[in-house]
Amino acid sequence: MTDDATPHQRRVRYAGTHPKRFEDKYKELDPTRNADAVQKVLDRGQTPAGMHRSICVDEILGILKPQPGEIGLDATLGFGGHTQEIMPKLLPGGRLYSMDVDPIELPRTEARLRKLGFLPTELVIRRINFSELATLLPEAGGGFDVVLADLGVSSMQIDNPARGFSFKADGPLDLRLDPSSGQSASELLQSVTRQRLRDLLVDNSDEPYAIPLAAALQGQYLETTTQLADLVRLTLDLAFKRSMPEEERLAETKKALQRTFQALRIEVNDEFGVLDRFLALLPSCLNPGGRVAILSFHSGEDRRVKKAFQTGERSGVYSSVASDPIRASFDERRANPRSTSAKLRWAVMA
Repeated sequence: MTDDATPHQRRVRYAGTHPKRFEDKYKELDPTRNADAVQKVLDRGQTPAGMHRSICVDEILGILKPQPGEIGLDATLGFGGHTQEIMPKLLPGGRLYSMDVDPIELPRTEARLRKLGFLPTELVIRRINFSELATLLPEAGGGFDVVLADLGVSSMQIDNPARGFSFKADGPLDLRLDPSSGQSASELLQSVTRQRLRDLLVDNSDEPYAIPLAAALQGQYLETTTQLADLVRLTLDLAFKRSMPEEERLAETKKALQRTFQALRIEVNDEFGVLDRFLALLPSCLNPGGRVAILSFHSGEDRRVKKAFQTGERSGVYSSVASDPIRASFDERRANPRSTSAKLRWAVMA
């Protein structure tokens, strides 16, 4: 063998028709090469893996009415779908600030938006929590004309098992939007008291089985989403004691799994606290006549937005607010089931 011989390289192992890795399983993760696969998923009324379908886009644009030359803020950038629609309407002469706390998805979203031609002078992207919107005021000229906050967790975060957001696939029990900050869900379960765990299950997700679940989960060392899901299932099997038909029991268990993961996610990310700080700062960050739209997906979020807007209207901070939440249209709910729980509220600065 000569010294300049090409080293032998093993061929890529065929993943088969049912690959296990998230990166191999979904062709739609690379939409540029698999456009047909992406379209098939969309036609089924599902969200392609690694993507996020923005909700109530037309309704939000109708509320915010972004105009050329105005200064806007997308407080929760996510996949960038709303930013992509708002940005062109601020041009020429306007600027949009978009922020997100997720260090994993933010670079991907920025790269996607830059490829669409949005320049850094027009679209300013920052990795900060949206409760820190006031830090942008000096460079934004003192205030925003339009503000959007989409409070939902993006589909690409939920779908990726490595992020630990879902019980549907095995992954680390993390649930943090920013994995570099705070404690994971696994660490929370080890340190939280039983009373506190019961309270957050009730407050964050209206969990009817909070007492037995708190007793079973508190203090447990659970490293993966599967371990947590299995313990929830076992706990509810014992709680139900075969007292209901199997089909009903399975459906109730699935709902409890969704509520448990939601409650822990809200806690480790301090989502209610962050929203409260954002709502308190918002009036001081809006220009006169400024418009704000907030899209929520949980009753606890919607109550906070509703109360803040109503209080602001009574005190004269806002000239008008939404009397009732706007829901996704029937066609949108059918095409994108994840929009079903969305509630959109708005306010206009006096």
